[in-house]
This record gives sequence, C-alpha cells and structure tokens, in this order.
Amino acid sequence: MCGRYALTADSGQIAQWFDLEEPPMVSVRYNVAPSQLVAVVGLKPGGLRRGLVLMRWGFVPRWSKDPNSGPKPINAKSETIATNAAFRTSFRDRRCLIPMTGFYEWDRREGKKQPYHFRTLPEPTAFAGIWDLWYGPTEPLYTCAIITVAANDVVEPYHDRMPAILRKDHFDTWLCTTATVGELQSLLRPFPADELGSRAVSPTVNSAKNDGLECLESASLF
Repeated sequence: MCGRYALTADSGQIAQWFDLEEPPMVSVRYNVAPSQLVAVVGLKPGGLRRGLVLMRWGFVPRWSKDPNSGPKPINAKSETIATNAAFRTSFRDRRCLIPMTGFYEWDRREGKKQPYHFRTLPEPTAFAGIWDLWYGPTEPLYTCAIITVAANDVVEPYHDRMPAILRKDHFDTWLCTTATVGELQSLLRPFPADELGSRAVSPTVNSAKNDGLECLESASLF
C-alpha cells in the first residue's frame, strides 16, 4: 500500500518534470498523509496541456451521498481497478499523476514501528493515480487515490503492496484520453527493485503532525 510519502522537489523542478507551463504554488513536503491536500497533475480541458491542482487524498466517488461518511480509500488495487464500482469510471476517464520523491513503509517488530524511506533512481517519477469530483451544496470536493501493485523484492519485507510508480516516459500514455485498458494496465507493475533505494529513517515520520526535514534523517538501528 501507500500511506505516507514525500515531495521534496521545489516548484521549478516540478514544473520541469511534468511539463507545466509555470511553476505551481506547492510547498516541499516530507510527510504527506491521508486526508491532506496533495499535488495532482492532470490534463487541462482540451487534453493538450497539463496542470497541477490540490486534491484531498482519500477517494470519494461522485455518486456518494455524503463525503464525510463511509470509506474514503487512499489506495486502489491495480488488479481490480477496471471493474471495481468505486474506481472503474475514474480509471477510464479521470487518471492523474501524483508527484513524489519517495514513500514510506514500516518494519513492525516487538511492538515498535521503524519507518523506511524508499526513493526511486533516477527521478522524476510519480504515482499512478485516479481522481473524482463530488458535487456538494456549497463547493465541489476533489479527491484522489494512489494505485497499488504487488511489492517488489525491496518493499516486500515490509509490505506485500507498493504504489504503482510511473516513469516520465509513461506520463503521456497514462494521461492519454484514448489509451486502452491494456495499455494502461501494462504500466501498472512493480517498479524495478534495482532502481529503488531504501534506508531506515527517523521515527519522527510516524506522526503525521511532523512534516520537517527531520523525517528523512537516517535512523540509528544499533
């Protein structure tokens, strides 16, 4: 799964990586958590240019009666996303890129939670995501979810799932409005283990209240 991640690139880097017309108004984040607003890249109306907006991480389908009740999944499984009633329409019509520079998983032993930071080499990369729009009585609610796949050999000791990570040369296909289900599913696979680094980091990241550079400090395991 993916329950925390980091986006430590500045706005200029993000604009360059994702071919945005101008640097977006986003802040460096070291500990992005569910229910928070997150940076999401998608196609603007017309389908020719990309834009970046903030959406709430926790998926609410547009047919939901109440966005504050019921499950608000942060992840969607790649194996069932094309058929799951909550996700299938967004998978078909509302796919997005979720910029990131690394994600976290935990080693749970003897009642302790030791976080590990996983970083892709080389960058830039993004999570494969989907989004939806819930029409409320006062203002619309935009939400998103990160797609997950089976874990690779680097992540598997800590969790059996990992986020679906897209390379830059896959961005166009993922966002393409005419891409087939087969083309999309071919992108949803475990990231190569030899291109994913990992290291133990400070338990500071265990609390979503902490969002500073200290979250990425190397942990002392001995």
